[in-house]
Amino acid sequence: MEPQRQRVKTTLPLYLGRYHISEDCGFLLPNPLKELPDHYRPWMEIANKLVHLIESHQLRAHVNKMPLLSCELLRTYREQRLAHLVLGFLSMGYVWQEGDTHPQKVLPRNLALPFVEVSSILGLPPILVHSDLVLTNWTKKNPEGPLEIRNLDTIVSFPGGESLRGFVLVTVLVEKAAVPGIMALVQAVNAISPPDQDTLLQALQRLKLSIQDMISTLGQMHDYVDPDVFYAVIRIFLSGWKDNPAMPMGLIYEGVSEEPLQYSGGSAAQSTVLHAMDEFLGIRHSQESADFLCRMRDYMPPSHRAFLEDIHSAPSLRDHVLSSGHGPLRTAYNQCLETLAELRSYHITIVTKYLVTAAARAKSRGSSPLPGPPRALEDRGTGGTQVMSFLKSVRNRTLEMILQPSG
Repeated sequence: MEPQRQRVKTTLPLYLGRYHISEDCGFLLPNPLKELPDHYRPWMEIANKLVHLIESHQLRAHVNKMPLLSCELLRTYREQRLAHLVLGFLSMGYVWQEGDTHPQKVLPRNLALPFVEVSSILGLPPILVHSDLVLTNWTKKNPEGPLEIRNLDTIVSFPGGESLRGFVLVTVLVEKAAVPGIMALVQAVNAISPPDQDTLLQALQRLKLSIQDMISTLGQMHDYVDPDVFYAVIRIFLSGWKDNPAMPMGLIYEGVSEEPLQYSGGSAAQSTVLHAMDEFLGIRHSQESADFLCRMRDYMPPSHRAFLEDIHSAPSLRDHVLSSGHGPLRTAYNQCLETLAELRSYHITIVTKYLVTAAARAKSRGSSPLPGPPRALEDRGTGGTQVMSFLKSVRNRTLEMILQPSG
């Protein structure tokens, strides 16, 4: 268990604009760019035909011919985010073009140097992260239309067809469903001290409804993502080079380091949403789970990390609920915990279908039009964890935080 946190640093009231968080889109980057300045056309030309180049085993040859470009002409934050997204996709495709049995152990300097450069500017690691794959990788087909899956598309893609598109865009919509909850959370933090019980109660009720909406939105995975395609085709491109038996030493970034560097692959644990809810509700995870979750914060944009740190340092909701003796407040707090545990249980159901069951099917399938299953990661999440034990641990700890009736 971690020591009692100090609550003296946060400047209240919290407001979202301080943290690159949108009142309309939450942690999603609003209206992401789809094109870089013309100077970076060599990157975009490869990114726009990435699926074909990977499937035809030509990506590495094309990347090797790219000119070495500096990131100094990326003038805006949105340009930098798109560059990180594009270079992240190129890097994952380059490493995993031949699957997990023949990964590329060296990222060439014309890819490694600009990727590390833009990563340093953004405060992100030089690997594809959740803020690339999801938060920056969506666009509306009709700009005036609704933010729903029929009106959305990805900006850059991997092999996997409609299942890849569905995986990214359903996750985009889960992030969108969390927005009212994040707004309620901020309102609640601002209502704890001095206490405004009515505002706090309403905010907790809105948070619960938002988590319920996240659960129903996550259920769209079943409609849009084929578990066999996710397991055998998509998953390898989300895998990193830390805690990965396929690349035990890591990846050499040519021109950056002569020693291999290790970075975790993409993971739902890199989404700031559940971290924010854990901090707000005062959930303390087991040491092993907490260590992994803490490490995943290094894969978030720094402004999102700062948001989590400020919630952590703000007056404690849980302490307030315990000391207030306010029955409806305690009930609403417990309902948020119960609903968050339901979301985590549903995530376990999804992972069981798309990882555990799909892995068993892949082993028994024999000849198949799909690639062979990624052998090195059979029981691991793309972030490198023993995924089922981790997910059950965070779900169970959420349930353990439920307050018993007072008196």
